[in-house]
Amino acid sequence: MNAKNIGILLVVIGAIMVFYTGFNYVTKEKVVDIGPIEINKQESHPVKWSPIVGVVLLIGGVVLVVKDKK
Repeated sequence: MNAKNIGILLVVIGAIMVFYTGFNYVTKEKVVDIGPIEINKQESHPVKWSPIVGVVLLIGGVVLVVKDKK
């Protein structure tokens, strides 16, 4: 991959990280299992990041794209 492709990829990832500052995923855990009775617990796990990380990736991608043109 050349620098231009990597720069475009960083711009896209950075833009997504600026607009979406995190996501949640859910896990199921079996709490009780007694014969035909089963009790499950769903637990939400948030994953958050700062929009500043997205801005840094965005700027780095733009720099790579501009440098590759020269």
